Amino acid sequence: MSSPEPDLITDLPLFPLGSVLFPGGDLALQIFEVRYLDMVTRAWKTGQPFGVVGLTRGSEVRQRTSQDEGFAAEQFHSVGTLAHIEELERPQPGLIFIRCKAGRRFSLSESRQLTHGLWVGQATLLKPDPVVPVPPDLLPVQQALRSVADRWPQAKPQDWDDAGWLSNRCAELLPMPLATKQQMMALDNPLLRLELMGDLLEVLQKK
Repeated sequence: MSSPEPDLITDLPLFPLGSVLFPGGDLALQIFEVRYLDMVTRAWKTGQPFGVVGLTRGSEVRQRTSQDEGFAAEQFHSVGTLAHIEELERPQPGLIFIRCKAGRRFSLSESRQLTHGLWVGQATLLKPDPVVPVPPDLLPVQQALRSVADRWPQAKPQDWDDAGWLSNRCAELLPMPLATKQQMMALDNPLLRLELMGDLLEVLQKK
């Protein structure tokens, strides 16, 4: 049995992305930047996660500026999600493919960028969603997601009656601005998250 994750992680490697990773979700990445190749290799060897955070400024691939040949500034949200590498492939030198499973959310109290560009931060893990049954008035959300159940072949029967798991899968799929997805991921109340997803789904179905 693996040891439980500590509540505080110092120097957590960070991977800023232009997307939002929800707990329990899947993430596939193609790694080619030098700053991430070593980080991913170390994470794979040690079994430690890295943190995915949503970009608010900058791009996923580090960009040089035209003025002084420095690099464009990068900024990201303070609430992110741990990514645990489950598969890793090296098709050629300098290129790595990874598949990850999203774990717990975290909140950054500070972050800093190392000389080679990698961000690391001090992260406090947030409590997992409590298991809350899907109430009768939100069963239409459950039914809508069951229509595309093949997207989650490893889902357990109890997952479908868990408001947290269901709301996260719904938020992954429904069209929303990235800022709204970030707000949904950062919500501590899984039932409220599911209610908001239900409202959005109802609006989309009426269009």
